[in-house]
Amino acid sequence: MTTCSTTPHEDIAASLKEVMAAVCTPVSVVTAMDGDRPHGTTVSAFASLSMAPPMVLVSLDRTSELLGIIQRGRRFGVNILGSAQSAAATTFARKGTDKFADTPWTLVGGVPRLTGTPGWVVCDASSFVEGGDHIVVLGEVREAVAHDGSPLTYFRRDFGTHMLLGQEHR
Repeated sequence: MTTCSTTPHEDIAASLKEVMAAVCTPVSVVTAMDGDRPHGTTVSAFASLSMAPPMVLVSLDRTSELLGIIQRGRRFGVNILGSAQSAAATTFARKGTDKFADTPWTLVGGVPRLTGTPGWVVCDASSFVEGGDHIVVLGEVREAVAHDGSPLTYFRRDFGTHMLLGQEHR
């Protein structure tokens, strides 16, 4: 058995990818506006941070165009995707500027809100924390809306959803 202290950096990174593939994560699309142009990207690193004040965190690749837009404008949205929205997750995971072409959305609180999401949060970025090849954006929540619906999750490099034990999927 190889231990972390004797495993080269590349092997540790590969092992960590395998470990993290076994962690079920929520799938969200983080959005922001650059002038009159909407931008967005799929993230699985999104979490609640604090209730006093209400805060969330998202992790964005430091080379992400969206990160630069959020750093300049400070306002961003988090669209928590539903179980039927894996196509949107795939679309927003790609590079490019045409991600909104076939995705229904509205401008809410100054940021793009994707239609049909079971959760929606509008935030103002309060801090940017460096973490390796990513930047963790800490956001103060300005608006939060929840709707019924099952979440889209990511597990073992595939999309799925959560089902409560003993209950049928809604």
